[in-house]
Amino acid sequence: MIAGYSVVTLLLILLAGVGAGFVGYAVGASSLVSYPALLALGIPPVLANASNTVGVVGTGIGGFMGARKELKGQMLRSATYIAIGAVGGVLGAILLLALDPKVFEYLAPALILFSSLVIAFNPRGRMQAKQAAAMARAQLDGKPLRDEDQPVQPMRADRWWVWLGVAAVAIYSGYFGAGAGTVALAVLDAANIGPFHKINALKTLIGTGANVTASVVFIVRGVVDWPAAIMLCIGCFVGGYVAPPITRHIPANVMRAAAVIAGVVLTIDLAIKTY
Repeated sequence: MIAGYSVVTLLLILLAGVGAGFVGYAVGASSLVSYPALLALGIPPVLANASNTVGVVGTGIGGFMGARKELKGQMLRSATYIAIGAVGGVLGAILLLALDPKVFEYLAPALILFSSLVIAFNPRGRMQAKQAAAMARAQLDGKPLRDEDQPVQPMRADRWWVWLGVAAVAIYSGYFGAGAGTVALAVLDAANIGPFHKINALKTLIGTGANVTASVVFIVRGVVDWPAAIMLCIGCFVGGYVAPPITRHIPANVMRAAAVIAGVVLTIDLAIKTY
């Protein structure tokens, strides 16, 4: 027994983390796996959400470290997005803890449904298809176009609503966060910030900044279930590590459909229990 958890329960949390890391890499929705898993083990909603945020923070840091090539030459924008994410994460975490826990319980089904719909809309897949088409046209024209050669537009050219969107994603990440990365990608795509791989790396910075500072708030306020958070973090790392070679052999539409169906089923289940 560790802090009231049996070895079997800790192993289940570890497996949930592996699944979350895998799904997070595949479709950008790790919390659709990890958060309901913590709920199923009897952890109260707000405590489960806070512990989940701490548990998945390693995924974002790993993604940041692995995207140094895509972020090259974007120091100012990267620092700005991390800063916005950090401030938004604090605001979202404070909002979660300041409101009555019942507020989060009532909002959770809607937030999960929202993230499922965003995954179904598939901005990541649309971006990849758009990028592939552009590169194919360049190849036919005899001017091969590499993703890394395409610039990201200067920050001064960004439209005003981009910053509102980034800030909103950051606050949402600190408050709950399921599907936040996909929403961030949709915002940056709509603004034509740059090529897919570069904005995919940029959206990771927003969530990483938010998750780190939100985790600090949760830790300071003592609302983290450490055994669950640690096992979840280890599992997320393993899941994210093994996902790339496995997902190469699984159609993206299959993984996306599974995530959406799971999200809708979870929404219905939580809605019945809550409302």
